[in-house]
Amino acid sequence: MIWDTILQPFAEYGFMRRALLGCVAISVGATPVGTFLMLRRMSLTGDAMAHAILPGAAIGFLVSGLSLIPMTLGGLVAGLLVALLSGFVTRMTSLREDASLAAFYLISLAIGVLIVSMRGNNVDLMHVLFGTVLALDDATLILLCSISSLSLVILALLFRPLVLECADPQFLRSVSGLSAITHFTFLLLVVLNLVGGFHAIGTLMAVGVMILPATAARFWATSIGGMIVTAVAIAMISSLIGLLLSFYFSLPSGPAIILVNGLIYGISLSFGPVGGIIAQLTTKQHIQI
Repeated sequence: MIWDTILQPFAEYGFMRRALLGCVAISVGATPVGTFLMLRRMSLTGDAMAHAILPGAAIGFLVSGLSLIPMTLGGLVAGLLVALLSGFVTRMTSLREDASLAAFYLISLAIGVLIVSMRGNNVDLMHVLFGTVLALDDATLILLCSISSLSLVILALLFRPLVLECADPQFLRSVSGLSAITHFTFLLLVVLNLVGGFHAIGTLMAVGVMILPATAARFWATSIGGMIVTAVAIAMISSLIGLLLSFYFSLPSGPAIILVNGLIYGISLSFGPVGGIIAQLTTKQHIQI
């Protein structure tokens, strides 16, 4: 009975299979990037970059409507431009990087919403902001799978420098010339996965699949490899449950997936063996005894 409830929507409906494949691709590609964002204390940077891609996607929409390539290229250019501009302002002024990034992403978000609102309708705006994971076509699935594959290859090549940057960025700068290359390549991966994610679950939701599974995995694993594997598993499980909730209860799929991720994060925060609330209280009790 339970298996029928889980499998039936995917066995009978092609749009559900497409949605699940798209979510799996996002989980495999974006979640490892989110794990490194969390370890580098850049989680809010990911949120800012997710909003920063909106004006580029909106300009792509303005040029050719809801077309895959123009919106993808527009979002990619906008995200990279905001990242470069915030870095330039940080180096040329006394403003810290988080403040400059916040300023640019807020401006970008306002411009993007304004463009879509002026030249489109409410349906178009909802498509850009919250995605249409239940309406993925072949071209979008190919894009998502390609971004996922490219992300895994680059992360494998840069794994050691990325781990060193998480542990001691100053040491990496002193012993290797890979520090700058690693940093900017990583930012490119962040933007690339956010651009891919927004086609499925929108600009406002894409960062959730990147960050929430990673933060939840922190309470279940101690090694970076363990965190990545756990985060990917959490993202996939959340996608499956979110899609089923969307199918059976007519909920918007993107928010449903993110809320399931949030629920798993809450469970991990409370019961996770690595620094969870219960584990911390138990450890304190043992110390007091």
